[in-house]
Amino acid sequence: MTIRVLIADDQKLVCSGIEMILEDQPDIDVVGTAGDGRSAVSAARKLRPDVVLMDIRMPQMDGLQATRELLADPTAAWRILILTTFDLDEYVYAALTAGASGFLLKDASPEQLLYAVRHAAAGDALLAPAITRRLVERFTRPQPALHHGGIARLTPREREVLALLATGLSNHELAAAMHLSEGTIKSHINHILTKLDLRDRVQAVVLAYQSGLASAAQEPG
Repeated sequence: MTIRVLIADDQKLVCSGIEMILEDQPDIDVVGTAGDGRSAVSAARKLRPDVVLMDIRMPQMDGLQATRELLADPTAAWRILILTTFDLDEYVYAALTAGASGFLLKDASPEQLLYAVRHAAAGDALLAPAITRRLVERFTRPQPALHHGGIARLTPREREVLALLATGLSNHELAAAMHLSEGTIKSHINHILTKLDLRDRVQAVVLAYQSGLASAAQEPG
């Protein structure tokens, strides 16, 4: 299946460079580009991409508002990856809490870009552990986990999965760390998302830090 991608970035050289990398892949089709958030929303609604690569700082409408508008569409199946130079901009955190499927540095390698697009299209999140820790450490104020009603509804094993998920581990890495099958890990994550009424694993990670279940200083096991 071909992955349909929309690129939203007001820097033409960045946009062109990303487009060249993606178009060179047989399984990826760049269906459009946009130079501002308003155009990105309009283009996404018209073109129905699988993945939107969304810059944050753009004219007309910034990427944060565009992300909110696109993810508010109940019929949407697209995933949004935030493009950033990553200077710990608070907008990046806000975009993740709005439901973006992760973030990608603009100086990422072609391999990282392709990995991000393919995993986002498959429904996975892109959460680089080191960057995630820096992000939540600056913008999240943890509260005791046991005082968070949603967290309290999780089983001990589900809380363990969520805490490890917050370190940025993939399903394969979680399965290895917990000596479980990937199918079992996926089942636990689905139960977590359902119980906490969350869109995806990115929001689960944010909640894990906000609730205090995960420590911003912890290292992946």
